[in-house]
Amino acid sequence: MEPFIGEIQMFAGNFPPRGWALCNGQLLTISQNTALFSLLGTTYGGNGRTTFALPNLQAASPMGPGAGPGLTPRYPGEQGGAASVTLVGSELPAHTHTVGAFDVPGTSAVPTDRALARSVNYNAYGPGTPTVTLGAQSVGAAGGSQPHNNLPPYLAVTFIIALQGIFPQRP
Repeated sequence: MEPFIGEIQMFAGNFPPRGWALCNGQLLTISQNTALFSLLGTTYGGNGRTTFALPNLQAASPMGPGAGPGLTPRYPGEQGGAASVTLVGSELPAHTHTVGAFDVPGTSAVPTDRALARSVNYNAYGPGTPTVTLGAQSVGAAGGSQPHNNLPPYLAVTFIIALQGIFPQRP
């Protein structure tokens, strides 16, 4: 069956068959590809006078245009997403951290650069909002602020676009 000009397919090979091109963002000349240019225009790049670009699906997943319920609109040629992300505090799930303490009597009445310790001479807990900050060693550090991979499981295949075929008619 002859493809529609501009049709994109997944292909298991590592080359485009005759009449097809890789979806790798390459520039084509308008004069040699007028039918395909009339469909794509400069949606994916090019200067629109002598060249236009093919879609680039290298290291990218295709997405349909439009907006689903609760989603923002997407337009043909729009690119987005990130291969890795670094979360900020507001994106982390609600959680708590434990406070470290010594199970032996303390050696100082000053909390600076110290951790809680068992007290035999005075009460170690007070009411209300704390008035000083304990040393960093009192509460263990969490996280490393390093980006993490944001890719779902994947299998790389070649995306190809038809340069020749049937010119699609609007309904």
